[in-house]
Amino acid sequence: MISEPSVLNNAGQEISSAHTGEPMQQAITYEKIPTNIYADAKAASRAVAKEIAELIRTKQRENKPCVLGLATGSSPKTVYAELIRIHREEGLSFRNVISFNLDEYYPMEPDSLQSYVRFMKEQLFDHVDIPADAYFLPDGTTPYNQIAEFGRSYEEKIEAMGGLDFQLLGIGGNGHIGFNEPGSLQNSKTRLMMLDHSTRAAAAGDFGSLTKVPKKAITMGVSSILKARRVVLLAWGERKAPVIRAAVEDTVTEQVPASYLQLHPNCLFVIDEAAASELTRMKAPWLVDTVAWDNKMIKKAVTHLSLTLGKPILKLTNKDYNDNGMSDLLAQVGQAYELNIDVFNKLQHTITGWPGGKPNADDTNRPERKLPAQKRCLIFSPHPDDDIISMGGTFQRLHDQGHEVHVGYQTSGNIAVADDEALRFADYVVDFNKQFGIDSPEANRIFQDAAASLRTKKDSEMDTAEVRYVKGLIRRGEAKSTCRFVGIPVENAHFLNMPFYETGKVEKKPLGEDDILAVMNLIEQIKPHQIYAAGDLADPHGTHKVCLDAIIEAVRRLKASGADFMQDCWVWLYRGAWAEWDIHEIEMAVPMSPDQLMRKRLGIFKHQSQKDGVVYQGTDSREFWQRAEERNRGTAELYNRLGLAEYEAMEAFVRWKF
Repeated sequence: MISEPSVLNNAGQEISSAHTGEPMQQAITYEKIPTNIYADAKAASRAVAKEIAELIRTKQRENKPCVLGLATGSSPKTVYAELIRIHREEGLSFRNVISFNLDEYYPMEPDSLQSYVRFMKEQLFDHVDIPADAYFLPDGTTPYNQIAEFGRSYEEKIEAMGGLDFQLLGIGGNGHIGFNEPGSLQNSKTRLMMLDHSTRAAAAGDFGSLTKVPKKAITMGVSSILKARRVVLLAWGERKAPVIRAAVEDTVTEQVPASYLQLHPNCLFVIDEAAASELTRMKAPWLVDTVAWDNKMIKKAVTHLSLTLGKPILKLTNKDYNDNGMSDLLAQVGQAYELNIDVFNKLQHTITGWPGGKPNADDTNRPERKLPAQKRCLIFSPHPDDDIISMGGTFQRLHDQGHEVHVGYQTSGNIAVADDEALRFADYVVDFNKQFGIDSPEANRIFQDAAASLRTKKDSEMDTAEVRYVKGLIRRGEAKSTCRFVGIPVENAHFLNMPFYETGKVEKKPLGEDDILAVMNLIEQIKPHQIYAAGDLADPHGTHKVCLDAIIEAVRRLKASGADFMQDCWVWLYRGAWAEWDIHEIEMAVPMSPDQLMRKRLGIFKHQSQKDGVVYQGTDSREFWQRAEERNRGTAELYNRLGLAEYEAMEAFVRWKF
């Protein structure tokens, strides 16, 4: 449906417009663990599933069991989906497979929504012919005083089966493998672990809130993992990029348990381009291999050098370039003086206070065209608050400068509303209707049923349809409040409620035709000159990525249909609350004054259901508005450090070209 991203070579440059399914060439200078980088998680997962399938078949031919160590979480889901496809379409049998899972929350009932027993059944076991007595998982119901004995017997069972032939791993943002948190020793075995705050925060969405995430887990130890004959670690998305670099390039340390894999003789990291972004071969490829010095690579290299040395671009010297692996760049373009001015000017031209284009101005070097002077702008917001969190200053600027601004809220965002918030809202409606004798049997039933369900709901239970409806109403009301705050009419807020999202669970359905058509219909209705979309790749399985895929496919279809308005429609991508575009990627930077930044904060506050408890995915416990302000100030500071004008804050965009 959506064409796959381009393949990059060892220098991080595009070599093909269609993915071949092969990993990028491997660097040898900095990486201490063999690492295969694929353009996306799907292609990488197919390669890993193929290796597992071949191992299973090899063992079958030898009339031997195939003992697999399996992981949970979002990273292996596509691997399991591909194994199911191979089973169904290519006849792969799992009759000889014996599996041991890495970990389980403690305490945890096996039928709980968050149980890894349930996860493995739903993601793999229930769809293949593995015998019911051939898969083993840590038991989250084990009495506390029996956990040590359980750990010993779990290890003995693995050894009795001949040891693990293949261990599949994910990696936590703090470097944990299994639930071996920082501080875990190399000789650690299956045991009970106290979970790190960052691990629990990352799981908060699965449980509904941080307070409901278990504080402990049973996990196989580092030594158990290192005993496997083959280890493959998966990582997707830019949130994993810093820890991947630490595990692959830095020294072995208990503070990054994944770094122990440097000691394994047969280990492979399989990662996507986003997760690889901090590796030296991606961050500074000229230090690893010869590169083609095109404009994009030059901008990347010069900004990297400036920030690394702490010198403004215009102060960089020939010696700076020669001492930092870029002598061939100087040989190609000449003196540092001319090179510095060229890159400085390119960066200067990205800065504009007129994101919709500046009327009656020369737009030769401006990021947006000046005509038409009044544009129709369509902001797509994956969740009901992404518009104000990610581009609130630009949103306000577009309205203030006279453009017709619409917002397409792609999903209801209902799973992000806490149960107590929904109960408060439902109780209010029920009490209000009683007080004033409002007789609407259907409406009263919905809110009464929602309130009753929330009062008795267990952690292992999904929200009912009535509860999801109430939670969706809360998010919708907050989005409308933001639009009124910015100044656009409420009728310019469009709620798509894309079907892929409406599962009542963190796990969503695949992107479907109805989702794409919902986006296409809105674009055709508005006929925008500008589209703003979330280009956040922090989680390739996340809602932002699915929503972006829908937009790209809708735009491509409309473009192919020959629709006149699409010939003059530009698509700008913004980032989420977690990270910003790299400085060399930015094509439009919209500055904000202190007053404008404060106004953006007040707009974010309209989303009261999200204000408390929805924390950053990591050790940082600050709220969305704090993260957004830090990100916006950080972007402005980067421009300042490069020697450009100093602003309070900036929002940044990259243009997606058809």
